[in-house]
Amino acid sequence: MKKIEAIVRPSKVEELKEALAKLEVRGMTIFDVMGRGLQRGEKQYYRGKEHTVDLFPKVKVELVCRDHWVERIIEVILKVCATGEIGDGKIFVYPLEEIVRIRTGERGEAAL
Repeated sequence: MKKIEAIVRPSKVEELKEALAKLEVRGMTIFDVMGRGLQRGEKQYYRGKEHTVDLFPKVKVELVCRDHWVERIIEVILKVCATGEIGDGKIFVYPLEEIVRIRTGERGEAAL
């Protein structure tokens, strides 16, 4: 099993959720986050004072899947979220040791 984390543009979240639903990805967790990668800080002015904005709003999507689904999910994320511009985000894939469904005590893939 694997855990996939994708940091994406907020404007792409609804389209990504719909595309993942078509793949029958049932569960995911979504967070509003702030961050930066290759994006440079921007100078903005507020009440006449200059401020450098170097963290940008992003959305972090986390999901867990069976190993053979990883490449399909990555392809969907790339297809939906890539604009070709700096700031499109990143995808991280982690090995997952164990899953336990709290309600039933099921473990492993049965808990997916």
